[in-house]
Amino acid sequence: MKGIRGISQLSRRFYAAARTSPSLTQPLAGLKLSPGAACSLQDVHVSKLPSGLVIASLENYSPASKIGVFVQAGCRYETPENQGVTHILRLASSLTTKGASAFKICRGVEAVGGSLSVSASRENMIYTVDCLRDDIDTVMEYLINVTTAQEFRPWEVSDLTLRVKRDKAEAARDAHIGVIESLHEGAYKNALTNSLYCPDHMVGHIQSEHLHQFVQNNFTSARMAMVGLGVDHSVLKQVGEQFLNIRSGTGTSGAKAQYRGGEMRQQSTESLVHSAVVSQAAAAGSDEALAFSVLQHVLGAGPHVKRGSSSTSKLVQGVAMATSDPFDVSAFNASYSDSGLFGVYTISQSAAAGDVIKAALAQVKAVSDGDVTAADLTRAKVQLKAQYLMSLETSEGFLEAMGTQALASGAYLSPDAIAKNIDNVSLTDVASAAKKFVSGKKTMASSGNLVKTPFVDEI
Repeated sequence: MKGIRGISQLSRRFYAAARTSPSLTQPLAGLKLSPGAACSLQDVHVSKLPSGLVIASLENYSPASKIGVFVQAGCRYETPENQGVTHILRLASSLTTKGASAFKICRGVEAVGGSLSVSASRENMIYTVDCLRDDIDTVMEYLINVTTAQEFRPWEVSDLTLRVKRDKAEAARDAHIGVIESLHEGAYKNALTNSLYCPDHMVGHIQSEHLHQFVQNNFTSARMAMVGLGVDHSVLKQVGEQFLNIRSGTGTSGAKAQYRGGEMRQQSTESLVHSAVVSQAAAAGSDEALAFSVLQHVLGAGPHVKRGSSSTSKLVQGVAMATSDPFDVSAFNASYSDSGLFGVYTISQSAAAGDVIKAALAQVKAVSDGDVTAADLTRAKVQLKAQYLMSLETSEGFLEAMGTQALASGAYLSPDAIAKNIDNVSLTDVASAAKKFVSGKKTMASSGNLVKTPFVDEI
């Protein structure tokens, strides 16, 4: 495939060129609209092309634009032969492509004050560009190149080894990252057990061929969504039709996650012990997953005030009665397309680790037995809705919400619809979610001086 060297052949520019004044409200001025139509022009629009590519956009007439390409190509789609390939792929986003050199990409994006970034989860990779509206056609060229015209020159890929080692060293210094990675490794047999970081035995062994093969199998139109803020939907759709219609089909299907339960312990001399105890929860998008999200806030999802202590949290109150030592505790909740994890995450002094973990689990057991009031439920719903709505206040959060929904379901639920679904969660739903955790097979991951930390079969 040839690289994209320019997109000037598009029939229109990527911004509201028809605007004749600097006013951002000009596109609505003078239009004869039916009642309520003015607002509908700024609703999220979603289209699905015949190739399977999903296009989602919100034209907010902002002077700055943000566009992202979401791909179902997270580390869960790695195989034993190419483990760590997504870590290398993230770092390779700025390498030479068929249409632009690494220098041209860096210089071109910086020259217009833009930015190009890549992030990844266990399920998706997200390529994002930010720029002023007038320069969107320039940065779009580079976004298309890094997502559809990768070259992966062997010597450039080889040079990434030092950056991989640096990333792993930084992650190793973060106990929280270590526990979450170990938690997934112990919880699943396949797919979701894969790490976000290249495993030690594969560092330096991921070659250009591995990257090409992974992209060929996973970067297909049916597994991609193009999402934009501050861009006209028809223009974004045109770009998708012309430049992202690269490979048809759904690509290589990933294995369904298989939960197994288990235990991972990382002994060290650190005085603080990080521990997570979880069991299988619900897949993202389901009503049960929403019940687990409400349960998380019933128990306590962390401080809601900067440097706050979460003194109203059920978990904090319960653990405070069991120990006088400093601690931190919150409910843990992670949802994926076919599985989920729910439990408690604790940080405590080594000597108090056992008491803190057992007291936290006792609070979940109490909720499963019905020890939750209507006031607790109302508070949890308000906190969950506030957390979600405030996440949409940033362009990054809004783009991610649009992209993940578009990629998963080919549609977008408005904040009002999501808030209504949250309101429909009942006390019975929350208690059922807590019971599923209590009765489920446990997975435990711990890091630190674990002399006083119980094993999973002791809790």
